[in-house]
This record gives sequence, structure tokens and C-alpha cells, in this order.
Amino acid sequence: MKPRAIRILLLCLGVAFAVYAAFALSPWPSALLVRGIFAYGASKTGEALARHVPAGIRAQRDIAYGAGADERLDLYLPPDGARPGRPTLVWFHGGGFVGGDRRDVAPYLEILAGKGYAAVAVGYSRAPAARYPTPVLQANAALGFLEREAGRLGIDAGAIVLAGDSAGAHIAAQLAAGLTGADYATLLGLRPAIEPGRLKATVLFCGVFDPTAFTFTGPFGGLVRSVLFAYFGSANPLESGRITEAAVPRYVTEAFPPSFLSVGNDDPLAPQSAAMAQALRDRGVRVETLFFPPEAEPKLPHEYQFDLDRSEGRQALDRLTGFLDGIAR
Repeated sequence: MKPRAIRILLLCLGVAFAVYAAFALSPWPSALLVRGIFAYGASKTGEALARHVPAGIRAQRDIAYGAGADERLDLYLPPDGARPGRPTLVWFHGGGFVGGDRRDVAPYLEILAGKGYAAVAVGYSRAPAARYPTPVLQANAALGFLEREAGRLGIDAGAIVLAGDSAGAHIAAQLAAGLTGADYATLLGLRPAIEPGRLKATVLFCGVFDPTAFTFTGPFGGLVRSVLFAYFGSANPLESGRITEAAVPRYVTEAFPPSFLSVGNDDPLAPQSAAMAQALRDRGVRVETLFFPPEAEPKLPHEYQFDLDRSEGRQALDRLTGFLDGIAR
């Protein structure tokens, strides 16, 4: 082999090793890549949802619930204010713990506000800059703020529904488990900001609930590993001392509130929702689900519920609002 060819080969090998080392030794390259993918997808979803947003929604954006730069929330109210007796929906966005933004769910929450609900989109710090359990603690702080400022904001803090999609569903479920289980709150280092009786329900779409159930094989193995690396701070995340603590189905109790769960039949996270629903039922919790047979057509992807141009997305919205309407003070 000629010297020039050898130099080119060595350069290519060096670049390949540098890329491998960057992704294997630091969570940042993968996190930024995933963040960009989520941002692109969210922009397309938001454009499609915008056609369904009713007029007259009252929005209060960029409200600080804490001192941190990411500790902001957005509030969406019906034109005439939240209807009496309706719960306040507090939503945590998805994004694999490393991406996403509270603004991503704005159109969906505006649609829900158009149906008479106060809806709040809560921002939180993303990994790897902020690691587990920072988002859960921030979510708890947001609830405390909403309770203190309920009168000024025009919401009912006596009837809270914790909701989320994807990673946000994990945050919502984990916070609900901490609010309703004293032992779990202690394990998390969580000091509940509201009384458990104020938590009326959870709404969990396409969630991840038990990170210990993942493997790093298959087409999504590398993605799963990099996300967990970023969130738990370990290159071998399944060996992290706190990952078992994040397996919410293991810690739910009979005091967990009534819950609505849904997931698409072509979502890699579908088994997680099924396991969470079963864990709640095993403890006597009232659970409503919207699951689709695996063999059924069409195949519904992750976050299918945000596509209101297809009948299944509209069905999910109808089932969600029906569930919320059934929650009594």
C-alpha cells in the first residue's frame, strides 16, 4: 500500500474512533442528535395541530414557577375561563428526557382548553445538563406554585390531573406515585408540594414507565442506551443505583389516582403502557385504557394521539375528555 493511502486509512480510522469515543464516553453527542430529531418532529406535529385549535383561547406564557431558567410554565384557559368543576390538567412534554419543549404541546393543550379545561404546560430541565430526578422535583415545585397562585391564575388547584406524553408520562406517573406514597416520596427525596387529595387522576400517553425493562439490542438499542446514559449519568445505565427507583410500576400503591393510558400499536413503548396499566389494576386502581390490537391496521406510531387528522387521534381525544369529564371533585 502506498504511503498516501496508508495516511488516508489511518485518518479515517482516527475519525471513526473519535466519533465512537465521543458517543460512547459522553452523553452529549447522542443527546443533541436526539434533541434535534424531536425538535423537527414537534414542529411538523404542531403545524398539523394548529388547524384544530379553536379561536379565543386565553394564554399566559413564560410564567416562572422557580428560579431556574427552565422552570417556566404556560397556561391555557377557555375564552370564558375554566368551567366550574373541571380539573386542571398539568402536562409534562416528551422528548426522551433530553429533548422536547413545553411549547411542543401548546396546540394540543389549546384544543383541550377549548373544551373547557385549564391546561398547563410545565417546562423542566433536560438531560444531560440536568439528571434524574431533577425533572420530577421541578414538577413537584410547579404544583406548589400552581396551588399558591391558583386565584391569580384563574385555575382550580383543588383538582389536579397530572398528564404527560412519552418521557413526560414517566415524570407525571413518578410524581403521582410520590405524592400518594410516603415511602416512595422518601426514596425520591421528594417533599410533596400538594396534599394527595388534590390529585384526582393521571393521563399517560405513550409513556416509558420502567427503564429497567429495556435492553440495548434491536434497532432502538443504541438510542435507548444513549438516552438513559444522559438521564442517569452512567455509561452502563442498567447498573445505575437509581434506575430501579425509576421503575414506577414497582412503587405504585392503592392510593394512586384513577388513570387513563393510551399508546399506539406500532409504538416500541407499547409494552410499557400495558405493564403500567396492569400494575395499577393489581393494586385496585381504576384504570381506563385505549390500546389497539397489535395486528390491527393502521399501525399507530409513537405519539399517535397528536395526529387529529386521523380517526384514531380523534378517538383518543374523545376518550381523554370523556375520562376528564368523569372525574368528580
